[in-house]
Amino acid sequence: MKHLLKLLDLSTAEIKEILDLADKLKYENKNGIEHHILKGKTLGMVFEKSSTRTRVSFETGMYQLGGQALFLSPRDLQIGRGEAIEDTARVLSRYIDGIMIRTFEQKEVEDLAKFGSIPIINGLTDFCHPCQVLADLMTVREYKGKLEGLKMCYIGDGNNMTNSLIVGGLKMGMIVSVATPKGYEPDSTVLEFAKAYDCFSLVNDPFEAAKDADVIFTDVWASMGQEEEANERRKVFEGVYQVNEELLNVANEGCMVQHCLPAHRGEEITAETFEKHADEIFDEAENRLHAQKAVLALCLKD
Repeated sequence: MKHLLKLLDLSTAEIKEILDLADKLKYENKNGIEHHILKGKTLGMVFEKSSTRTRVSFETGMYQLGGQALFLSPRDLQIGRGEAIEDTARVLSRYIDGIMIRTFEQKEVEDLAKFGSIPIINGLTDFCHPCQVLADLMTVREYKGKLEGLKMCYIGDGNNMTNSLIVGGLKMGMIVSVATPKGYEPDSTVLEFAKAYDCFSLVNDPFEAAKDADVIFTDVWASMGQEEEANERRKVFEGVYQVNEELLNVANEGCMVQHCLPAHRGEEITAETFEKHADEIFDEAENRLHAQKAVLALCLKD
């Protein structure tokens, strides 16, 4: 695997390879087994959007793999002062072994891969969030023992998380249902991809989507960069697009709840439901570390 730009680029076999390696690395980590397979390697971490989980998990992951990570904000790079992305890609390719970037436009990630000569890992764009969804799939498989045939449901805004969950779930043989308000649907590219799958549905009614679900996902109503829309979005989503105990009553017994965090209790999920499923949610957060270590190992290892 050369890059991780979006899950649309990966085959089912490649996703499974990442998940299997993530399980192995997690087991070794828990049992005190060192795996310095990236000794001497350096990862540049470019952050145009801030993050708790992305920065800490990638930095810790590189350390545990025997390498090092450099935190690079727009203030640290000439890209923040207008240097062309193609020039930044070619310069950084001379210094470091890989780049993880968390930014706004998907094109910026794709251009780094196009003009650079080192692996590029998408830490989040407005279009997709592949690293998070790999951790999500890993967590569901840990709890349920499989992915194929399970029903995944997503309730909320058709954002980058929704896009990646649809692609990742369908490629791994899951039944995928999504409920969003009108006008807040997932990206048209993803919906075109999903047309090839009879096991995908997009509706407006959360209860219809959640019926017989084995795992329910949600996310904040207003993502980073949409803060000015928060009040308008609250009017659209409030009282309907929320994961709560009433919604879980129509899901399968033992239905998991997942949230990529940060969570706004009382909005997209009730405090009661969040706390009941906190172990699952924070296992999901922890698995960012292990899934990303697998991606790093596959992309950067000689």
